Amino acid sequence: MRLLTDNRPIGFIDSGVGGLTVVKEALKQLPNENILYMGDTARCPYGPRPAEQVIKFTWEMTNCLMKQGIKMLVIACNTATAVALEEIKATLPIPVIGVILPGTRAAVKQTKNKQVGIIGTLGTVKSRAYEIALKEKVPELAVASLACPKFVSVVESNEYHSSVAKKIVAETLVPLLSKKIDTLILGCTHYPLLRPIIQNVMGENVTLIDSGAETVSEVSMLLDYFEISNSPKNGRTFCHFYTTGSAKLFREIAQDWLPIGPISVDHIELGGE
Repeated sequence: MRLLTDNRPIGFIDSGVGGLTVVKEALKQLPNENILYMGDTARCPYGPRPAEQVIKFTWEMTNCLMKQGIKMLVIACNTATAVALEEIKATLPIPVIGVILPGTRAAVKQTKNKQVGIIGTLGTVKSRAYEIALKEKVPELAVASLACPKFVSVVESNEYHSSVAKKIVAETLVPLLSKKIDTLILGCTHYPLLRPIIQNVMGENVTLIDSGAETVSEVSMLLDYFEISNSPKNGRTFCHFYTTGSAKLFREIAQDWLPIGPISVDHIELGGE
């Protein structure tokens, strides 16, 4: 058996800082892997945008990371996964993974009463990507979807610890409280930063599914399957970040959320709107 020593980085892309929740899990599960992350914070949120525009923006981020020699692409954005994954997956010569299918698999495994809730951006909920994937696995599932458009803005403005965040989450989730769901998919990678507040509102009997965390488990499996894992013998790993918005604000959120030392963030310009 040959020693796996592919030290090329894994690329992560997101509409903003939400994908940091996926990177956090990757740092735990894949400590030997190098990571490049790009967050399109200047054009966030993607949820309300037309699908064609989201696809265009997703390709711009993808092409930028491809030029840096990534070995795998993780679309760490539910809205982009819903509308752009299949096209990008069919085009690129490297493995590409999104965050929707791993989340649905985890929810199906977790639910006891077959009643599952989904919260996401307007774009993700409108696409019905989660609902379709869930029903394909278990047709008799009862699925309740709710768009939570204000959640992303709260996270991107670094207010996810604030009283404002608690008020917005409590008011937004009211329609789900009358449902009998026992499992709730956090269908946006920004939402795990609000997880304690969401859990408090929904109650301890509702299990929250972090689609991003579930995705990293599949990334780990694909690294082995394609024999492209990095070896610890290759020495020190790196984790570098790019943002189209404020590098300072991005660094503050990343430093708060990620269990690593000084965060390296560069501002980058992508195509105009």
